[in-house]
Amino acid sequence: MEACHSSQTSNVTSYGVTTVAIISLEVFAGMWINAFIICVLCITWVKKKTLNSNEKILLLLGCSRFCYLCFSWIYDFVSNIFPYCLLVHPILQLLQGSYSFFNSSNLWVSAFLCVFYCIKIANFRNMFFVCLKVKIDRMVPWVLLGSVIFSLIIGILVYNTIDKAICKTFNFTCQEKLWRATNGIEEHFFPIYFLTGFLHTTAFMAVIFSALFLLFSLWRHKCMMQKNSMKDLSMDAHIRAMKSVLSFLVMYSINFMFLILTLIYSLKNQNHVIFLSCLIQRAFPGVHSLILIFSNPKMEKTLLRILSCVKCKPCIR
Repeated sequence: MEACHSSQTSNVTSYGVTTVAIISLEVFAGMWINAFIICVLCITWVKKKTLNSNEKILLLLGCSRFCYLCFSWIYDFVSNIFPYCLLVHPILQLLQGSYSFFNSSNLWVSAFLCVFYCIKIANFRNMFFVCLKVKIDRMVPWVLLGSVIFSLIIGILVYNTIDKAICKTFNFTCQEKLWRATNGIEEHFFPIYFLTGFLHTTAFMAVIFSALFLLFSLWRHKCMMQKNSMKDLSMDAHIRAMKSVLSFLVMYSINFMFLILTLIYSLKNQNHVIFLSCLIQRAFPGVHSLILIFSNPKMEKTLLRILSCVKCKPCIR
């Protein structure tokens, strides 16, 4: 019995080490990319003493994604290498609450970035849309503040839900009851699963409608330019915005699909599916931030300058 227990512990540890090693490569790359965005925007803020609306959104997005990746890596590391540490109060509550806060902030700010591009660039004659276009710059700080407050509320709700579930379930002293207790906690996670699915669905719909409105505006603008035999710089702005929004839509669709798989298979304890879903979700913030960098000329030039300096032999010496 002891030999069997030690072999299971060895297998779990080797699987956990492999999982953490692979996830660490993704997470640290994503953290470096978002740290680059934060540094560039902070330097711009210090030099110009101000930031435009797009830069404000990108700065908060970079900060939320950096912290999201940081807390997700800590949770993955502890849960795979030292799973029993999660039973120490209040480690699990703090990690899940912080993770939920930054994940929700990342989610809402990303969706708002797509909505912002749509309102700024799309051309519609509707009075409500025109009013939004005029007031959007003044609305940005308040929307960002509201997203942070809403994300904080979600983080607190997740913390309280997990704390109550642990207090009701973990009334034991023997380690043999750990597996039963863990399964008992999952029954209390259904409200969190529902809330997570609702938030991702709402943000996903906002991204879809932003992409559709931009696409319709681009098509109508193109028809008008062809009819009048004219060229307009607005066409380039439409295309750049469409590339950013559509790339985000494709990546968000993949991330949303794997999120649903995670919510389903986490209850069935199928580690391979959960591991694949975790890889996709951890890669999403870094890859999308990299796309945002290359869609911003200033950040693209700065990044290419840094990379060329790294490759330069005199600089290495």
